[in-house]
Amino acid sequence: MSKVETECLMTVGQTATGQILLFPKDVKTLKGQVLESLDSRSGPLALHQETFPQFIKYMGSKTKILDFVISGLNEVYEGGGVCDLFAGSASLAGAIGDQVPFVSNDIQRYSAVLAGAYLMQEDLPCTISAACLIEDARPLAEDLLHSIGPYTNYDSITEREAFVRAENDALNLHLKPLPQKHHLFTRFYSGTWWSAEQCAWIDALRSVADRHEGHAHHLILATIMHAMAYCGQGTGHFAQYRDATTDHAFQDIVRYRKRSITDYFARKWHKDALPLTRRRPVQGHQLLSKDYVDCLETLRPCTVYADPPYCFVHYSRFYHALETLVRYDYPEIQHKNGKMVKGRYRAERHQSPFSIGTQVPGAFTKLFQGVQASGSNLVLSYSNTGMITLEKLQSLAQATLGSSYDLQVLTMAHVHMTMGRAKDRAREVTEALLLARKK
Repeated sequence: MSKVETECLMTVGQTATGQILLFPKDVKTLKGQVLESLDSRSGPLALHQETFPQFIKYMGSKTKILDFVISGLNEVYEGGGVCDLFAGSASLAGAIGDQVPFVSNDIQRYSAVLAGAYLMQEDLPCTISAACLIEDARPLAEDLLHSIGPYTNYDSITEREAFVRAENDALNLHLKPLPQKHHLFTRFYSGTWWSAEQCAWIDALRSVADRHEGHAHHLILATIMHAMAYCGQGTGHFAQYRDATTDHAFQDIVRYRKRSITDYFARKWHKDALPLTRRRPVQGHQLLSKDYVDCLETLRPCTVYADPPYCFVHYSRFYHALETLVRYDYPEIQHKNGKMVKGRYRAERHQSPFSIGTQVPGAFTKLFQGVQASGSNLVLSYSNTGMITLEKLQSLAQATLGSSYDLQVLTMAHVHMTMGRAKDRAREVTEALLLARKK
């Protein structure tokens, strides 16, 4: 092992004096020569990254460092399945899901849909055209727009004041009962990230998804998510939509209002969704929407990849619109001081213990205990900007796993995109992988 590898890949254990070995303060970050060394592993058990399409913009996605993550997985992978415990946008399923039986778990249900788009291939590829899906949706979209009455033609608005009045009218559609079974987004989200017309098409395409089963159902929903993400006027997530408080903001928001949900849907469907149906089917995939502790309790021995939240913000706030699209359950909207909150969040949203300072150590201890009880190996992603220090994280791992696992750490420098923070759009961080392999 090279000198650089030795400094980057450290065993966490006991010294002769009983001291726990942690990160040295001058530890070198993982560079290309180390990745080459790790990637040199070959043979039937070596995992590798396949190209895959992304459907949504996702905060904290590991897509850009998947080579690093997969190199870590190869250090502990001994065959069998892989479980992504906090799957999020399901990028790991997209990268290696055609190589191994894959368990994709996340307590947010939209994640299972994205994973299903990558994993749930059937014997025959799908041949449905986007034009057919859109024509199936058109009667409902037109009926919804007829029910709400005159809606805004953004080509005709040139003044910010007129635009604001039109947006306020759309925002008040939640007060108007609609007779259609599928009207959730038209009624409750018009004038937020999307226009009334865009929302009508979201509802209409969502109704079409319910007429299809299996892989096609997952692909239709994932492609709607893509259209929502790239037609929405927000900053890449759904925590809060923007207001036209300046002429510049007005012009930019109008640009997104003019985007066509059906155009974005059709392009993504043919460019990326249909090709996924031609991937080789692999038996044994599972799509779960469980709390991580519950998932680990039912897990057979495998290789677990865990990428829990790093910070105090809750993903359920940033991606509630995707969760509502998938559930389509007309949720109670959160109110504050008697008024519907601007973000129109679901009243009951998951609160991760990994994002609550007092609960973080206990959450990691439960994770380590669950991995140990399942007889699995572990690759855990975390960052030096997380809710606890990397040293504390290693100490917790040593206390729980140290007697029965070999523990190692890899680190690399990475630029993290914050998606919308005006003064902090990019941040240099140290990404770490804690590797735990059964002795």
